[in-house]
Amino acid sequence: MSEELLDLVAGRQFGALATIRRDGRPQLSTVVYGWYPEEKLIRISSTVDRAKVRNLRRDPRAVLHVAAPDGMAYAVVEGEVDVSPVSADPGDATGREMAELASRFEDPYADLDRFYQRMVDERRVVIRLPVSRVYGLPPGALPVRD
Repeated sequence: MSEELLDLVAGRQFGALATIRRDGRPQLSTVVYGWYPEEKLIRISSTVDRAKVRNLRRDPRAVLHVAAPDGMAYAVVEGEVDVSPVSADPGDATGREMAELASRFEDPYADLDRFYQRMVDERRVVIRLPVSRVYGLPPGALPVRD
C-alpha cells in the first residue's frame, strides 16, 4: 500500500463515502472519519437509518475518496465494511467506540454520561472500513503551474 496515499488519508478528516444502492447505482455521502493506521482501518459515525448504513448492511463493499486541500491529489480507499450494532445502552461497546472516535473531533469525556445517552438516542453505529486497497494521485505528483 502506498504510504504517501495513506499519509494523505491520515492528514484529513472529511471524505466522500461511496456505497452501492439496491439498483446498483452508487450512493455518495460526505463523511467525517477517523484513521487508525495501526489497524489500517477507517471508522465513521452514522445513524442506523441512513441510506449508507442500509446499503452497507446489504452489500459491504465501500470506497472512500479523500482529496488534498488543493484538490490536486487524492486517495481512494477500498474495502468491505463491518457495521457495529446500534448503541442501545449508555456506555455499551458501540458507545465506547464512538467516544474514542469522537475524541478526535470533540471532547465527549467532558460529560461522558450525556455523550453515551446521545449515542443511544440518535441510534448511532460505527462503520468500520478496513483498507484492502488504496490508489490515487499522491501530493506532488502533478507539476505545479507557475
